Amino acid sequence: MQTTYRSTYCNNVDKSMEGQIVRVAGWVSTIRDHGGITFIDLRDQTGIVQIVVEDDSKLAHVTREAVISVTGKVTSRGENNINPKLHTGEIEIVTQDLLLLGPVTQPLPFEIDESKKIREDVRTKYRFLDLRNPEVYNNILYRSKINSYLRNYMENLGFVEIATPILTADSPEGARAFLVPARQHPGKFYALPQAPQMFKQLLMVGGFDRYFQIAPCFRDEDARADRAAGEFYQLDMEMSFATQEDMFELGEKVFYDLFKTFGKKEVSKAPFRRIPFNESMERFGTDKPDLRNPLEVENVTEIFANTGFNAFKGSTVKAIAVHNIAGKPRSFYDGLTEKMVDAGSKGLAWIKVEANNEFNSPIAKFLTEQEKAELIKALEVREGSSIFLIANKPKTATKLSGILRNLLGEELGLCDPNKFEFCWITDFPMYELDEEGNLQFCHNPFNKPNKSCDDLTKENALELYANQFDLVCNGIELLSGAERNHDAKTMLKLMEIVGLTEEHCKDRFGALYNAFQYGAPPHAGMALGIDRSIMLMLDEPNVREVIAFPLNKSAYDPLMNAPSVVSDKQLEELSIKIDIKNNK
Repeated sequence: MQTTYRSTYCNNVDKSMEGQIVRVAGWVSTIRDHGGITFIDLRDQTGIVQIVVEDDSKLAHVTREAVISVTGKVTSRGENNINPKLHTGEIEIVTQDLLLLGPVTQPLPFEIDESKKIREDVRTKYRFLDLRNPEVYNNILYRSKINSYLRNYMENLGFVEIATPILTADSPEGARAFLVPARQHPGKFYALPQAPQMFKQLLMVGGFDRYFQIAPCFRDEDARADRAAGEFYQLDMEMSFATQEDMFELGEKVFYDLFKTFGKKEVSKAPFRRIPFNESMERFGTDKPDLRNPLEVENVTEIFANTGFNAFKGSTVKAIAVHNIAGKPRSFYDGLTEKMVDAGSKGLAWIKVEANNEFNSPIAKFLTEQEKAELIKALEVREGSSIFLIANKPKTATKLSGILRNLLGEELGLCDPNKFEFCWITDFPMYELDEEGNLQFCHNPFNKPNKSCDDLTKENALELYANQFDLVCNGIELLSGAERNHDAKTMLKLMEIVGLTEEHCKDRFGALYNAFQYGAPPHAGMALGIDRSIMLMLDEPNVREVIAFPLNKSAYDPLMNAPSVVSDKQLEELSIKIDIKNNK
């Protein structure tokens, strides 16, 4: 006869069931022995209910986190014993029968409710216990609800969900790919998709007008707080006969509604601000600006064009002025300097502006009166202001100024923690120069350039930009998208500029090149990072907190011991030989 483990869930038991016999099942969260009577907080996926055990013999081998099934009568706690913190706080279940389903036979490696304070390698190794922490557990439930919401939302907009292959060919999409050896094709490899880029464009050529999926993406990149190692998920979408403007309109509808529904902060209203890439780099030092931060970067290189100060001579100089911080001690400035050095800067020059525009600064004696006067005018500083200056090569100075702006925003509490501030970053350069001075694509080669095919030349390559865009929220890039190139002739011209031939097109992305010969519609698309979005909406500091089974920050999984060594027989089947000397 089959055993019935549960007739209802813990959180479903309420005052209306008083006097009824119920059976609940779950994990023992706490045990409290009150001398002759024992109280158990029983936890399942819905919540907690209090169990009363009057016969200690029923508790043999029952410990915290053991799995039990309890049959008993629902009883009122009485007014003096109500627990207002629990949904079931008005009642308890007096045990008639208790069945131990899953004993705990090893010491717990950590307290379940305190798991988020434990070292990451221990949490990851015992992730099945970490997931029992209600805070961690609820993050995963929250993620499930968001995925369900997005699927329904996209289907209601007329999009069709289509799964694209996991085993595919390597393609140039900006990151290092994971390769999978092909046993049936010795010496050849599949690649895990960095994104479904070419497949979703091929779907447009195939006549599917609106496609979406919650797609797994695989990139061999180092982990960061906002980037999971190895794999991540994105809401991927593509539309035929669509322009960049159509994408903005769609994005502002989907993502405003998503953050308004699931976030707990004020969401910036559509239309979101649009900032060209070059302007963003100049004003904020980054293409991921946190617009809650009011500080902006000023290029003051011209002021120091003829300077005698060696630290600034021949460098690009970026400045940030902060007003009304006269009371900050020397330790504040020294602390910022240390953090900027840790970020790769040679140092940080700072100036406190005092009465009569006097400069209080370690570098004041190296500046001319003209340089001081021009700084005051350019930055509109006054008594109580401070000026922070970075000098370096152009790209480095820009990058460091962005880091400094973020540091100042954080240290001074300038960013409103109760807002989601969105903006579009547009007009990304199509090409850039590498360290050897050679032209290369800034991102991927599939996006539509701002000029027609006949106007694409190597001479004007650095002036070209792509109809590409990012969506940024609170300093985090959540989405990338573009209006795609759908013309084979233009594809060849774009490749030619970086020295690649038609044969290269056929070799690296022949399917797309071939498809464009057979009537390809104009199309555009974008992809929202699911993990990052959930991290942001939950106010979690690390993206791994919203992933059920993440790799740790060094791309290792202590739970499954992955990656791991495989047998010589497996390697032989795959026609692979490992050079141990280089296998560090």
